[in-house]
Amino acid sequence: MSKGEGKKSSKKCLDYVAVFVLFQAAVIMVLALTVMKIKSPKIRFNAIAVESFTSNHYKKFNISQRLNNGNNAGPTPSINMKLLTQLTIKNTNFGQFKYDNATLAILYNGVPLGEAVIPRGRVKARKTLKFNVSFDLNSDRLNGNNMNLGNDINSGVLRLSSQARVNGKVHLMKIIKKNKSGNMNCDWIVNLATRMVEDLNCK
Repeated sequence: MSKGEGKKSSKKCLDYVAVFVLFQAAVIMVLALTVMKIKSPKIRFNAIAVESFTSNHYKKFNISQRLNNGNNAGPTPSINMKLLTQLTIKNTNFGQFKYDNATLAILYNGVPLGEAVIPRGRVKARKTLKFNVSFDLNSDRLNGNNMNLGNDINSGVLRLSSQARVNGKVHLMKIIKKNKSGNMNCDWIVNLATRMVEDLNCK
């Protein structure tokens, strides 16, 4: 092999090494932007159904009637409702998400009317876990602050919301463990005439 041929061979070798290094850098970049980028799980209500609903009949009274009748001005407005919901936990990561027990609350004007436990579990990589959760709602928790409830009963529309926070860890390649939390904030309307849930919106 001549001196010139040796230089050409060395140059080709360096070119191959440079190409390999660039390829490795590209692979690492792709992994960093996709696989290694860990996101929080998404928690949503997929569906809500009203299984049962009862309420006393709330009658509107003006101020003079309330003064004349005192505590007999009318019954305190109240509701009892049972909801059956389908909850979803979506894991968009390339590793499974293991989460602890969490509490899911249904609220009216910011006050919890009922709660349920989300049992600890796991969601496989790039999968969505679906399961049913039932709630028994009772307005007794309003502690006498039921004026808005009475107006809503009379209007035939009840506005409810939900809150939950699920804490857990995303496991990647059995080596990396990253703490992640998913928050759920949903709101919707219950049409009391049809017992149907409308305008379900989750963030």
